[in-house]
Amino acid sequence: MMEDDPINFQQAMKSSNSQKWIEAMNEEYKSMQDNKVWELVPLPVGTKPIGCKWIFKTKRDSNGNVERYKARLVAKGFTQKEGIDFKETFSPVSTKDSFRIIMALVAHYDLELHQMDVKTAFLNGDIDETIYMVQPENFVSEDSKNMVCKLTKSIYGLKQASRQWYFKFHQIIVSYGFEANLMDECVYHKFSGSKYIFLVLYVDDILLATNDISILHDTNRFLSKHFEMKDLGDASFVLGIQIHRDRSRGILGLSQRTYIDKVLQRYGMQNSKPGDTPVAKGDKFSLNQCPKNSLESQEMQKIPYASVVGSLMYAQVCTRPDIAYIVGMLGRYLSNPGMDHWRVVKRVMRYLQRTKEYMLTYRRLDQLEIIGYSDSDFAGCQDSRKSTSGYIYLLAGGAISWRSAKQTLITSSTMEAEFVACYEASNQGIWLRNFVTGLRVLDGIERPLKIFCDNKSAVIYSNNNRSSTKSKYIDIKFLVVKEKVQSGQISIEHIGTNSMIADPLTKGLPPKIYVTIDWSSND
Repeated sequence: MMEDDPINFQQAMKSSNSQKWIEAMNEEYKSMQDNKVWELVPLPVGTKPIGCKWIFKTKRDSNGNVERYKARLVAKGFTQKEGIDFKETFSPVSTKDSFRIIMALVAHYDLELHQMDVKTAFLNGDIDETIYMVQPENFVSEDSKNMVCKLTKSIYGLKQASRQWYFKFHQIIVSYGFEANLMDECVYHKFSGSKYIFLVLYVDDILLATNDISILHDTNRFLSKHFEMKDLGDASFVLGIQIHRDRSRGILGLSQRTYIDKVLQRYGMQNSKPGDTPVAKGDKFSLNQCPKNSLESQEMQKIPYASVVGSLMYAQVCTRPDIAYIVGMLGRYLSNPGMDHWRVVKRVMRYLQRTKEYMLTYRRLDQLEIIGYSDSDFAGCQDSRKSTSGYIYLLAGGAISWRSAKQTLITSSTMEAEFVACYEASNQGIWLRNFVTGLRVLDGIERPLKIFCDNKSAVIYSNNNRSSTKSKYIDIKFLVVKEKVQSGQISIEHIGTNSMIADPLTKGLPPKIYVTIDWSSND
């Protein structure tokens, strides 16, 4: 049984691993001193310092084994005052779509894939404001107990910390010849003749993908010169995602088995009976299933509904498009879930129990092309009668982008609902196309981006100017689909319903049909 991480200093000291946590705090405090993060000064009159606290985290490998105990000193940024303690807070972060595209290219081109970690990344960020912070718990000496920390560097927890770190990293990596992708500013590329390297930054995690080992070593040395880095070697586990490679077969797989096992154990479902599908065909959800009196509400308050749905959402966002529809549906009732909703949540966990070995799989193919699939139900929301759109994009034989979401308007026909879905899919498709174009390695990107739809009327309407009673009232903003088709950016093509792999993103399906959807593999 894994021991939960302490939630505060007192709990850490009472833990069976208290000595490990003390060592971790000492290491963090030393890092603060080495980086000259603050200087001790008397608190100016009329100034109120912000607080700080220790955060404890057990770092585990892809098999769930303890790698190290980590303590992080964070400022209580929620007490900062805008305009005084901070001005801007936004900081870009790489998307999971970008990450999966890079993984698909790694598989297809057989690239080297390396992982690095920036130690105490936020401490590298410069700080523009004058901020005072109380001294960290357990590190206040008798001589300085009346002093406060005047911050000279950014620190974890500050509202502007992530932003300041990103600007510092961007400034340094660009000076080495890297360029940021216009579609995702946390993905960089560098070319030297036929040699190239991609860099993906996710806060303090760095992935390097390259076709030349020498440029990898040069980049590694450059980063280590400017930041305190931890070289993790060949990438195998990042952001809770396991990376499996079989280079002889040109295959790369992304799995979250360890994460799913952890979720199942956390909510007592580790020994549950495996389920066949995450949602049954014909299952309906509505506000009528929400608690109708205080007794039912009190009963639901004992159930960690929001916490479980949030945990499922991370799996869905990273590697599991097969649960996107039901997780999105369950998320609509987070504010007031009922027992019917909770039973479906447990059904999803039982399904993950059976399919936790599933991977998104990318392969070396003869032709590399982004292919999209768009689908919609009709008036599926029992509360608003709005339809649910779903799209999925494939590259190198595996899913790189997907979404299942309720449409923003009520449509009057299946054709209109499918056309609106094509609009949403085409917007994402153009983003993917522009992102890949910026990488400068994919051949044939000048061809129209194919998006398959199983509604003939929507396909016909997308490809010509003919109007009908079904189409004459479609909101003008959705007509941009026709413009994208006419300009050659996209191509909307018909496909049979039996081949529509976006179908499970809009509705529940029978088990026999569900298992034939080729998004994931347990090769």
